[in-house]
Amino acid sequence: MRAVCDRVSEHRGRPIHLVPLELSTVADALWVASATDDHIVFESRLTPVHQHQVILHELGHIICGHAANSDAALETLRLLMPSLDPARARSVLGREHADSGCELEAELVGSLLAQRVSSWTAQQHYTVPPQARELAARLSALMETPREP
Repeated sequence: MRAVCDRVSEHRGRPIHLVPLELSTVADALWVASATDDHIVFESRLTPVHQHQVILHELGHIICGHAANSDAALETLRLLMPSLDPARARSVLGREHADSGCELEAELVGSLLAQRVSSWTAQQHYTVPPQARELAARLSALMETPREP
């Protein structure tokens, strides 16, 4: 993830900082752009896969050049980072309505990035420890398509 951020940062000519915080229920992630830096603030308690997903989504906003200073986003920033002067944040963008054009575009770009940087595939095989083989076999049997009599 750091390498992807570094590449986008190099292209933009400004650093991207990843900031894990406990965001409660406010948002999973925010992109905060200052005059000189970009900050992707993300929920620290998400699973690593989910963290990557929301970071890539925010990178999608950055790559697409989306900008926002909505009152809701600025209020969210004030609640999350009370020591940060909102005037120093040129743009604050968090998830809005899932069907908004910017959100759909950022989700698409984030998904395309994920395809390029991820080595995970559904066909990957894992070694099952001996103590879990019986359970794995029973679960696999449950997932099989029932045969016609």
